[in-house]
Amino acid sequence: MFHYHNISRTFVSEDELAQLINFKPSLTGVGPRTGIRGLIRGLQLQIENQEVLKEFMALEQVKPIDDCRTGKAPENRDKNRYRDILPYDKTRVPLGENNGYINASYIRMKVGEEEHFYIITQGPLPSTIADFWQMVWENESDVIAMMTKEVELGKVKCHQYWPEPPHESIDLANFHLRLGSYQILEYFIIRIIEVINKHTEEKRSISHLQFTTWPDHGTPTLAEQLVKFICYMRKAHKTGPVVAHCSAGIGRSGVLLCVEVLLSYIEKDLCFNIKQIVRDLRHQRFGMIQTKDQYLFCYEVVLKVLQNIQAMDTY
Repeated sequence: MFHYHNISRTFVSEDELAQLINFKPSLTGVGPRTGIRGLIRGLQLQIENQEVLKEFMALEQVKPIDDCRTGKAPENRDKNRYRDILPYDKTRVPLGENNGYINASYIRMKVGEEEHFYIITQGPLPSTIADFWQMVWENESDVIAMMTKEVELGKVKCHQYWPEPPHESIDLANFHLRLGSYQILEYFIIRIIEVINKHTEEKRSISHLQFTTWPDHGTPTLAEQLVKFICYMRKAHKTGPVVAHCSAGIGRSGVLLCVEVLLSYIEKDLCFNIKQIVRDLRHQRFGMIQTKDQYLFCYEVVLKVLQNIQAMDTY
């Protein structure tokens, strides 16, 4: 175990994380800032009057955009963690020259002039680890956001697809993975994974960020922790789409994307519509944001962020 401690590093301190979330919206003159109190009150009312629940029920009526034929094909059946959660053919992520199959979807979200680009996927299975890393490599992604623990309440949610001490490396057919360094924070783990392409010998570093406190749902600190996690994720992200996954790749990863997009709306001082954002997400991967609690949580996070901004403004 001695070797374990050599690679522990501090990438970010709690103070720096606290600084990261103190973002002030750019005052572009769009100006709902003056109406921040009204915005907060409006959101509170929507939550109190069960409007949010009604919105979620209405979203449940959104029809699938295609038949997910590739995901249903007999040769791909065992590549899905859950039989009923499949990527649309239209937005699925193809693998290699033959457009191979992985249970993953491209998601593009416009915020003003900017486009956010992600890949949302299921937690890898033992049989899909090689496919997962091939996808990360081909899309030149340098950040993976993992929104689950490997095992929760005795159920396997995701196979461990990265090297973890005492085994500091994993050898796959096309890639060699090495754990470069890591930092364990109170609610997420940062791992730097070095990926070497065995054919070209090219080496890349990938930030693997694992959010570990989600099951304690309903803790008021969860909103703030998630915002800090997202801010760090943004800081670490330079190339390719952010790859995000939970177990099925629709629930918590859906919340991650929704909140990340909402933070951009707030930063840009643009008006946002949570229902519309979730509709756009679902149009690209079926069932994004799985439960009414997750949907409500998106509202709660936004409320908390706006309240923080309001508190800073009154200084």
